[in-house]
Amino acid sequence: MTETATTLHVESLSVPRGDRPVLRDVSLAIPPGEVTALLGPNGAGKSTLVLTVAGLLRPSAGRVRLGDRDLTRRRPERIRRAGVAVVAEGRRVLPQLSVADNLRVATYGLDREQAQEGMGHALALFPELTRYQDTTARSLSGGEQQMVVLAQALVSRPRVLLVDELSLGLAPVVLKRLVPTLASVAESGVGVLLIEQFAHVAIGLAHTAYILEGGRI
Repeated sequence: MTETATTLHVESLSVPRGDRPVLRDVSLAIPPGEVTALLGPNGAGKSTLVLTVAGLLRPSAGRVRLGDRDLTRRRPERIRRAGVAVVAEGRRVLPQLSVADNLRVATYGLDREQAQEGMGHALALFPELTRYQDTTARSLSGGEQQMVVLAQALVSRPRVLLVDELSLGLAPVVLKRLVPTLASVAESGVGVLLIEQFAHVAIGLAHTAYILEGGRI
């Protein structure tokens, strides 16, 4: 598979929320095998960009494509099936379910063999979760819940991974554990977009960094 075929392109994207324009003519590329950082102040539109790529918000102009495949205005499940996984801001585990069931939910749309392979892949990246498979997600620490959320995103073996605020609410020692995993994911050929409040963390990982301010790159 060529690099062009797996690069996620955001092209001249404009997105309103309510009556207010949030993103204005935003373009960026997330190539495979690299971490791309997206930096900027609160309210700049970073999360809006992630939600739009994920299909949860509709753009007023521009498009999103993975290689030659246009993902603009596709439903979220179709975008995920195309190979784009999103870790939204805030740790959104299913608190009443066990860790194993949280991962099984993420295998929706995969056949049995793909599901088993994907769960094995995710647990290999986060071996700490193996001993918590029967534990409810709400019983885990914040760092462990973030591992579950990242593992959920990686179960489907995505081509592109978008991570919004990896470090939010986490202790530095936990962040130090998670950062090398993102680097490893990128080295495996996945394109990673990292939105991160600690610029030094993002820039330390990234091949390319974009700064978003006032809805513009």
